[in-house]
Amino acid sequence: KDCIYALAPSNLPTQFFSSGSDGLVVKWDLSKPNEGELVAKVNNTVYALCHIAHQNQLVVGQNFEGIHLIDLATKTEIKSLKLTDSAIFDIQLFEDRLFVSCGDGSVQAIDLNTFTILKKSQHSQAHARTLAINPILRHVAVGYSDHAIRVFDVDSWQLLAELTDHSNSIFALCYHNHSGFLLSGSRDAHLKIWNTQSAYELQESIVAHMYTINHIAFRADGKYFATCSKDKSIKVWDAHTFKLLKVIDRARHAGHGTSVNKILWSGQNQLISASDDRSISVWQLEFDESHA
Repeated sequence: KDCIYALAPSNLPTQFFSSGSDGLVVKWDLSKPNEGELVAKVNNTVYALCHIAHQNQLVVGQNFEGIHLIDLATKTEIKSLKLTDSAIFDIQLFEDRLFVSCGDGSVQAIDLNTFTILKKSQHSQAHARTLAINPILRHVAVGYSDHAIRVFDVDSWQLLAELTDHSNSIFALCYHNHSGFLLSGSRDAHLKIWNTQSAYELQESIVAHMYTINHIAFRADGKYFATCSKDKSIKVWDAHTFKLLKVIDRARHAGHGTSVNKILWSGQNQLISASDDRSISVWQLEFDESHA
């Protein structure tokens, strides 16, 4: 009924979850695209969902309140935790911890088993808008509205790097664990590639979109990634050369009419996108895998 901001996978490859401004959390099945199933409803906007695969649970971030843990088998709330009076922008799972980034600039680590706050880190008063975790390096990168990306040790919360090359708010972060790069997207419309193996040195900067880059997502095998933007487009890239392969937009593919807020890969060749236009689209992509 309103803008869609959040997508999350499920334990079944044909199913996924969405939520947004209307507070509705809905499960979708690609084999029955017109039959959404209501899983939960909260009173405020949801920017972030996090699927807990091994427990068949979903964490819902409710703005100005906190997080809710939903049992997907019974569609009931198991636990909830008041976190903040501001927005909840991102939720990421690492081992037995949830990491939550908030509009008050805090990043909070939550014990998934006890659903209690383990650590609250405050390195900026600006919005902490996006999170990415590298499980190999045990680094967590946080993108802030003060134009900076700060990288921390996931256990000690020691500040390891501060990246300040963007000229506006950071909206998207994603580690490419196959190659050792961190990708960032900003309101400045630039896609930047940082080399984690050389102290996060800036490797490349690309003017990737016309407006804000809202999200970055890699295909599971790491060969390709996609970006989506306030400019209403989705772009698909080669993850090794960073060459642009495909543009999906309204003019060429009857794409979204407003900002594309989130993307999610489904298998190797399908991409799901959610938009301010209140719709979710599923795109069938074709790749020349022989040259990937």
